Amino acid sequence: MEHLDLGPIRYLAGAIRLPGSKSISNRVLLLAAFARGDTLVRDVLDSDDTGHMLEALAKLGVSCALVEGRDYRVTGVGGPFPEKSADLFLGNAGTAVRPLTAALAFAGGRYRVSGVPRMHERPIRDLVDALRAIGADIAYLGAEGYPPIEIRPGAIARPVSARVRGDVSSQYVTALLMALPLVGGGEIAVEGDLVSKPYVEMTLNLMTRFGAAATRDAWSSFTVADAYRSPGEIHVEGDASAASYFLAAGVISGITSGGRVRVEGVGRESIQGDVRFTEVLEAMGAAVRLGDDWIEASAPRGAGLRAIDADLNHIPDAAMTAAVLALFARGRSVLRNIGNWRVKETDRLAAMATELRKLGATVDEGADSLAVTPPAAFRAATIDTYGDHRMAMCFSLAALGGVAVRINDPGCVRKTFPAYFDEFRRLAGLGERG
Repeated sequence: MEHLDLGPIRYLAGAIRLPGSKSISNRVLLLAAFARGDTLVRDVLDSDDTGHMLEALAKLGVSCALVEGRDYRVTGVGGPFPEKSADLFLGNAGTAVRPLTAALAFAGGRYRVSGVPRMHERPIRDLVDALRAIGADIAYLGAEGYPPIEIRPGAIARPVSARVRGDVSSQYVTALLMALPLVGGGEIAVEGDLVSKPYVEMTLNLMTRFGAAATRDAWSSFTVADAYRSPGEIHVEGDASAASYFLAAGVISGITSGGRVRVEGVGRESIQGDVRFTEVLEAMGAAVRLGDDWIEASAPRGAGLRAIDADLNHIPDAAMTAAVLALFARGRSVLRNIGNWRVKETDRLAAMATELRKLGATVDEGADSLAVTPPAAFRAATIDTYGDHRMAMCFSLAALGGVAVRINDPGCVRKTFPAYFDEFRRLAGLGERG
C-alpha cells in the first residue's frame, strides 16, 4: 500500500492488547542464545526487526523453534556462536546490528554485517573503536564509521577493560554489556554522558534474569559477570513505546468526547523506560491510571492540554508521541535533549519538524531540541514517513485534529507493529477497511 487515508476521526476508545516489546524481544532472544540450556521465550514480537534477529541466530548455529503462537524455544549454545562464518543482513534493526557486532567480535570467526541503506548511515564508530581497543579485528566495507562491516578473528585482551562513548547511542553500552560474559566478563567505562539510560537499565535487568548480573557505579562504569544460564522461561512484556500512541489518542479523545483508551500488556511493573510517558501525559493535564499490567489514559471532557517544557532524553521513542501531542496543547511546548533522534531510523528531528509544519504548526528545530506551537486550525496534510515506523504511527494521531491525513508508506510499521493501523482503526470504530 503506497498510502493510507485517515480521518477526520472523532475519537478513539476501548482497549488494546499490545504486541511484545521489540527492545525486550531482541535482547532476550540473544541472551537465550548465549545461555546454557533451553529457554522458552513467550510472546516474542512478530516484526521485521525480530525477524532479522531470528534469521541471524539461525545462521549462527542457534536453534529458535516456534512452539505456538509467538512463543519460541531457544536452545542456548552456552557461549560464543558455533558457526564461524556468516553473512548477516539485518535491515534497519539497531537492536540487532549493535549487540551482534560485539558478540561476533568475541566469537572467533569471520562475519559480514550489513543492512538497508539507512542502516549504512547510522554510526557505529564508537562501538567499533571500543572493540578494536581490546583486540577485536573489524573493518569497514563502506564509509568509515558506518556499516557494513567485516568482523575477523581477533585477540581479545583479558581481563577485558573497555571504554566507550555514551553520548550518541545507549546501544553501544548495551552491546558491550551483553557480550562481555562471552569472554569471562570484565569492565566497561563510559566516556561522557550516557543517553537513554532506561534502555541500559532494561539490559541490566534482563542480564540478571539470565544469571549474569552486572553492577554499575552511577552510570560511568560497569562490572560484568562471566556466564549466562537459562531462566527456563521468560515473558516479553507489551511494547511501552507502542502504548504511547494509543494513550495519547485516549487523551486527545477525552478532551472532546470523554473517550478513554486502555492498553494491556504493560503497566507499573514494566522494565521499559517508555512507560514514563505517563508522566508526560500527567504533566499535560491528562488523567492516567496504572495497574500491574495495564494503563488507562483520558482527559477531563472540555479541558485542554497544558504545554510542556521537558527533558525527554530518557524516553526518546515516546518523546516523538509527545511532539505530536503538543499540537493539541495550549501554548508552546519544548522537548529538550533529544539530539540522538538524528541517528535513528531517519533524522527524526528534521523529519518531525517538517511534517508538523505541514499540519500548520510553528516549529523551531534546534540541534537537540524541538519547540512546537500548535496551529490555530489543523491543515489536511500528506505525511511522509521516511521509512520510519514511528513517524507513521505518531502522525496517525493528527487525524484526531478534525482533518484528513494521508500517511505515505504505512507499511513501514512492519518494523515493530505490523497490525498498528488495523488496531488504530478498530478503536476509532472505522472497521477493517477504514
